Amino acid sequence: MREAFSGLTVRGRAFLAAGITAIVCAVLLGQPALTRVGVLVVALPLVTALVLGRSRYRLALVRTVTPQLVVAGQPARVNLALTNEGRTPSGVLLLEDHVPYVLGTRPRFVLDGIGHGWRRQVSYQIRSDVRGRFEIGPMTVRVGDAFGLVELGRAFRMTVPLVVTPRTVPLPAIPLGGGWTGSGDNRPRAFAMGSAEDVTVRDYRQGDDLRRVHWPSSARTGELMVRREEQPWQSRATILIDNRLTAHRGQGIASSLEAAVVAAASVAVHLAHRGFQVRLVTASGEDAGGPAGGGQWHLRDADLNARPILEALAVVQLDHRRQIDTSWMGEQAHGGLTVAVVGGLDQSDAPALRRIVHHTTSAMAIALDVDAWSGSQATGGTGAATPFLARSGWRAVTLGPRDRLESVWEDLGRTSSRVPAREHGPTAEGPASPAPAVVS
Repeated sequence: MREAFSGLTVRGRAFLAAGITAIVCAVLLGQPALTRVGVLVVALPLVTALVLGRSRYRLALVRTVTPQLVVAGQPARVNLALTNEGRTPSGVLLLEDHVPYVLGTRPRFVLDGIGHGWRRQVSYQIRSDVRGRFEIGPMTVRVGDAFGLVELGRAFRMTVPLVVTPRTVPLPAIPLGGGWTGSGDNRPRAFAMGSAEDVTVRDYRQGDDLRRVHWPSSARTGELMVRREEQPWQSRATILIDNRLTAHRGQGIASSLEAAVVAAASVAVHLAHRGFQVRLVTASGEDAGGPAGGGQWHLRDADLNARPILEALAVVQLDHRRQIDTSWMGEQAHGGLTVAVVGGLDQSDAPALRRIVHHTTSAMAIALDVDAWSGSQATGGTGAATPFLARSGWRAVTLGPRDRLESVWEDLGRTSSRVPAREHGPTAEGPASPAPAVVS
């Protein structure tokens, strides 16, 4: 009841004040008829508040967001399905869904004629130019009477996430060196190119070609075994994004960090479409994603498996650490392709950069000219990052705020083709690739 009386609208409070005034005047002037009018005016908002306060509404809400993963700048639609599961009819419903301000204004709806078994569906559109993970909801409901004297507030607890991923740019095919490392079975090859130790076998299945039967394994196991005829190599790549606060300039969607995120997302999707297994790491040395916040992202089948990388990049924020952590490399990180998207660098970053080069087959970097983002004309900042990276053994190009990412990626391919691949001996994951892998 206390909540019901506190829900009196301006009209309800005006009725209450007018009724009390009429009663007082009737007593002072000795007008019994006016007293009856005053009592009626006072009783109307009080009785309405009493009825609404004792009513038990059972409103059910189902909220769906389609799609739940969108690219920045693309719209998503929120569908609301409301049902009255109670037997008490209600008056006018005022609905307001809570959405973050970057997704637009809060949608409001007015519904009436709500009885038992009532159902209604409404929808609205949201759109964000800013990447991130947002919660849609909860929804607040204001139940009003037919006279507009009382409004009671209710709220649903349910929320639905919406992930806005960074934009990606289609990149052209360029030669990438040192892609084949590790072990796996994602690429077929003819067995005439390998030795007997390269043969992997599995159980015979009905319909298998008898020419694929591996007789030595069949004789050893006593069951028919067939060759899998799969390449025991994996095409792996690591995307390193430098998200340190000291390495970037600017704010919001026009900052150098946002340009780095777009570049990393574009490279990750490009490599995923080319059959690479990709993982994303940040300057903090952590794999950005995986179950319970750990592990590494593996991309194989185009956009479907690129989703975890894009979700991780959607929530990448500035890090306050001063140095690039390379603990993600570990003992098994030797070999493979590493593509780094870096901001401002200085001499203190040289040991980490050299260590990455030493533990990879091919190291490529896109260095952002962060001085251009800050409007500074200094020459000691990221403008000198590309030659600094080159001296550390990287193949690097510079990306400015006005440069086209696809053109810079092509320049990186030409830089890679001019620099011979470094030779590596056998590692724990397998021998080094004899020649750069050309992505087509």
